[in-house]
Amino acid sequence: MRWNTPKIVSEWIALIKQQGLKQFIKEKGWKILALIFAFYLVRDTILYIILPYLIIHNVISCQ
Repeated sequence: MRWNTPKIVSEWIALIKQQGLKQFIKEKGWKILALIFAFYLVRDTILYIILPYLIIHNVISCQ
């Protein structure tokens, strides 16, 4: 199964594969990398810290 990736992300991936990460940073700037880093930071914080905390908190408080 193939996921539908936005056109802009497909272009970025193609640029990285063809010209390398260094050229991608020169063309797009550090803002794009900071945005990607922030997205994964928020996502992982929710998945690995907040959700387990809420699950454990509800399990312990129910007893």
